[in-house]
Amino acid sequence: MTVDTLSAAKHLCEKSHWSLSNLKLQKVLYIAHMMHLGQFGMPLINGYFEAWDYGPVEPKLYHHVKAFGREPVGPVFGLVADVSDPVASDVLDRTFDRLSNMTPGQLVGVTHWERGAWARYYNPRVRGVLIPNDAIRSEYRERITHAE
Repeated sequence: MTVDTLSAAKHLCEKSHWSLSNLKLQKVLYIAHMMHLGQFGMPLINGYFEAWDYGPVEPKLYHHVKAFGREPVGPVFGLVADVSDPVASDVLDRTFDRLSNMTPGQLVGVTHWERGAWARYYNPRVRGVLIPNDAIRSEYRERITHAE
């Protein structure tokens, strides 16, 4: 089951005790989305990612929390529903737990992987380039193969 982008972001922010910056939130959400696509064959969120300078970004989420700049995202998801799907919740929790100790810069490095979806679609002269879910799923497969 696909969940609302802002619901997934709210879940991650709550799990972090509101310590995630916009940049770190974007990267953790992207990696969770990739894990869900790779493991279950369907998207985690109902949004989409674009190839921006600092890696994959979900534009709706970015604009919702951009006022926080580099500071931790505060509780701005008041009327946003909680994630009710236990599989989605588990993927978000496991991803957060694996990545919570990484800095935003380290996460940018992970998402800038030369064989990943972001690298295939990033063009510094063009804004709004969509990273297709098929490419994100392929990145998951490539990372699994590369890790073996």
